[in-house]
Amino acid sequence: MGDAILWGLIQGLSEFLPISSSGHLILIPALLGREGPDLATAAVLHIGTLISVLAYYRPEVVEMVKLTPEGRRLLRFVLIGTIPAAVIGLLFLDFFDGISEQPRTVAMLMMGAGVMMILISLAALGRRHREDVTILDAVVIGSAQAVALLPGVSRSGTTITASLGRRFDRREAAHLSFLLGIPAITGAGLFSLLDVSEAGGNELDLSLLIGIVVAAVTGYAAIRILVAFIGRVGLAPFGAYCVAFGGVALLLL
Repeated sequence: MGDAILWGLIQGLSEFLPISSSGHLILIPALLGREGPDLATAAVLHIGTLISVLAYYRPEVVEMVKLTPEGRRLLRFVLIGTIPAAVIGLLFLDFFDGISEQPRTVAMLMMGAGVMMILISLAALGRRHREDVTILDAVVIGSAQAVALLPGVSRSGTTITASLGRRFDRREAAHLSFLLGIPAITGAGLFSLLDVSEAGGNELDLSLLIGIVVAAVTGYAAIRILVAFIGRVGLAPFGAYCVAFGGVALLLL
């Protein structure tokens, strides 16, 4: 049960904070000399983070489901932005899985992503909002999400960075990042559940249920805090953290 709580905290916080959940779920077990979360745990943790983002963005999700004018605009952005990651993920799944087994490579990728976040924070602030989203924005931000398939590269970090590069307001950049993450988180959870099924696992015990709750609660809190924090400060502190954590992991592994 202790492991489920630990992995749930890591997943809930790092999935939305721009510090890479995949990197932390690989590097922390490696640094502690223990096994990371198994397939079943990884699957239910994604369920927890999906619950958190759906809960936080329920007004936007309802608009997309009802196909209101604003809902259609957001839905178009989400669908187009999901295509690059979906295609690249399916074509190079084994490649990404191979990298996840190389903690030192993951640490270096985390450091590189951190440097990019620091650099974008030095750029001038944009003023664009969600109403200004275009197809080109969806393609650019979606392509950034595809880059985040690399273990150690934060999905929210790369998509927020791309949004800032497209001159969106900081807060709006964070909003777009998390909205775009809904299909990605859903897909990751479904693939994990499929792997569990193929491996013959089908039990959802108490510890996994606790993992779902912990991931959902911490994820919801992380979104609320992050949107406000990035709106005021930007990505630089998270970039510095990624460089520092990745550097320490690189030295110790």
